[in-house]
Amino acid sequence: MRISTQQYFDTSASKYQSNYSSVVQAQQQASSGVRVQTAADDPVAAQRLLMLQQQKDMLSQFSGNITSLKSSLTNEESILQSISAAVQAGSQLALRAGGVTSDADRKSIAVEVGAIEEQLMGLLNSKDASGNYLFSGSKTQTPPYSRNSDGTYSYQGDENALSLQVSETLKVNAGDTAKSILEGAINTSRTQSSYIAPTVAPVPPAISPPLVDDHKVAISAGLVTSGTDYTKQFSDGQPYKLTFTSSTQYVVTDKNNNDITSEIAGNGTFDSTKEGSSSVNLRGVKFDITVDLTDTATGPDADALVKGREFNLAAKPDSFNVSRTASNASTAQLTNAQISSAADYASTFPGNSGILIKFDDIDPTAYKVYAQPYTANSKPIVDNGVIDSASTPNKITAAGVTFELSGTPQVGDQFTVGNTTQKTQNALDTLSQLRQALEQPADGIPGARGKLQDALNAAVSNLTNSLTQVDNVRGSIGARQNALEVQESENTSVGLANTSTMSALANVDMGEAAINLTLQQTMLEASQLAFVKVSQLSLFNKM
Repeated sequence: MRISTQQYFDTSASKYQSNYSSVVQAQQQASSGVRVQTAADDPVAAQRLLMLQQQKDMLSQFSGNITSLKSSLTNEESILQSISAAVQAGSQLALRAGGVTSDADRKSIAVEVGAIEEQLMGLLNSKDASGNYLFSGSKTQTPPYSRNSDGTYSYQGDENALSLQVSETLKVNAGDTAKSILEGAINTSRTQSSYIAPTVAPVPPAISPPLVDDHKVAISAGLVTSGTDYTKQFSDGQPYKLTFTSSTQYVVTDKNNNDITSEIAGNGTFDSTKEGSSSVNLRGVKFDITVDLTDTATGPDADALVKGREFNLAAKPDSFNVSRTASNASTAQLTNAQISSAADYASTFPGNSGILIKFDDIDPTAYKVYAQPYTANSKPIVDNGVIDSASTPNKITAAGVTFELSGTPQVGDQFTVGNTTQKTQNALDTLSQLRQALEQPADGIPGARGKLQDALNAAVSNLTNSLTQVDNVRGSIGARQNALEVQESENTSVGLANTSTMSALANVDMGEAAINLTLQQTMLEASQLAFVKVSQLSLFNKM
């Protein structure tokens, strides 16, 4: 096989260039310490390095998220500590009010309660450094709580707590919603008692129950002592009727008139003269009996005073708050909301969001009812509502709830209606009810002292439950902070391992790089010398 001079020169040049490139690469590796400078240097290692770099970037983002979460949770913990202190102060004022005997002193305490109420609302409506509300969930531009016209409070946020990713598999909530902080607090004052007046005039008055309650005998509104028993037993059997048979005995019947006295500790006996001996523990609810025998002797006279009096014991009905849309053409209001159909209310009224009542755009006597939130595509849950003009005042019924109309609605008027179940109660509403109770005069007013005591008992119990709820959230913050510490340590370990692996894949051993550089330089020099020697050969050299 013959090799032309041109072929030889081309082959030699190509080999020289290859050796020269190897020298350059060896020089770059030796000077930079990096083995894989392009994907061509080591495709497998390059792919692995790319994945490791992506993981490194993610770990950097996770680190930033953890720092942000720590700051957010520390801020929330500080605010919750203040909320806890405010709720505790309200409970202490309720306890102190129980020993106050004058209206003036109680009004003074009411002012203090009002200040705590305002402080608590301000804390719950706190903002972060960016101006976002902390406790509104994802609705960061909406204040969590607003005060209704009737003095109650409504939560306006949602239940979607914001969260950040701190690892490939773990998200941590950056905060909590006000709903989880306060709205879940159990309401122990879910029941009520009321005097049942006789249907006929007492004859003779001295030995028959009065037509009008004289408050000589009273039963407290009751406090729930067992949520399980209340739900499974009390609710199903209510309303109950408690009938006194003497000044030391009573009988209790359920809604079906079944005698259930034997279920109650003491089997229907009580002693109003001894503290703690006049309680009725009925299916998870404790009612206290009070008998005023100041002007009555014990024995037959006391029996005559008490015998025959009857009281209704039942759960409190749900309450409602109504807001008219500011753009309404009329000044009409919806008032005195009452459940008129328990079945329709249970099946139709959306408990979590409330309803929107929208009067017709043509006929102002007709209206439709929509579930909240209302959109242009919403379908009505009540499509054919008509004002009941036969009643005075006029009334409308929506989802089992009847409202009185004060004024005449115009076309397009809208009203939003939210309901408050008695199962839970937030601390703002508890403080508001306590303040209002302390503002009411009680000196010398029959029955007022009993109502005040009911309010105080309810406030202490419900604020204690609210405090427990806040403490639970604070505990969850501590758990999240601990989880962040653990995850941060784990991310650091992964990052170190990541760096070590990347170094092993990408970096070069300097001793090996020096040897390789010398080798490549030697090979380049050898190829140069060989080319020079061979290129000078000719046929004359063979002669």
